Amino acid sequence: MTSLRLARGGDAAAVAAIYAPVVETTAISFETEPPTAEEMGRRIDKTLARWPWLVCDRAGEVLGYAYASGHRERVAYQWSVDVSVYVHPRAHRSGVGRALYTSLVRLLALQGFYNAYAGITLPNAASVGLHEAIGFRPVGIYRQVGFKLGAWHDVGWWSLALQPAAGPPAPPVDLPALVGHPEVATALTSGLSHLRI
Repeated sequence: MTSLRLARGGDAAAVAAIYAPVVETTAISFETEPPTAEEMGRRIDKTLARWPWLVCDRAGEVLGYAYASGHRERVAYQWSVDVSVYVHPRAHRSGVGRALYTSLVRLLALQGFYNAYAGITLPNAASVGLHEAIGFRPVGIYRQVGFKLGAWHDVGWWSLALQPAAGPPAPPVDLPALVGHPEVATALTSGLSHLRI
């Protein structure tokens, strides 16, 4: 059975294993040293104190993960988030990324966020295709913004409106305040229809 759920501490090693080759062999991530399982566990815990961190779980195996983080620190940015998704190579093109993002954006809207942004190291046709299939639209490109693996890299930015802008908006609700709410379960299952595994 495959499920979409909030990450737990026990997922840290599997999440780190999915992320490590991205760090080591590509410019998709601008990190240069893969985080340990312990460090990944800290990141998961820190994220879940405010934003969602989801995993796609098939019979105990983590096939991919997606999470949100703050877009910028100043107060007026509090309704915007950055999002990321990573999928195990064995699960590429099986709907895992789209499933995770579908549930993630539903949760973020439920929390009261209004905008999601994704940065994509270019070129990356697969990631661009995934984000645009979800509804993200291009915003612009940071030219030669990062140097990794012996080359300068551009990063494109995409945006998604999570709900219509209204003002003045209430502050977003931290994720732990919503755990147990029936709409959280609905949001988590909303992405399942995209899975092809």
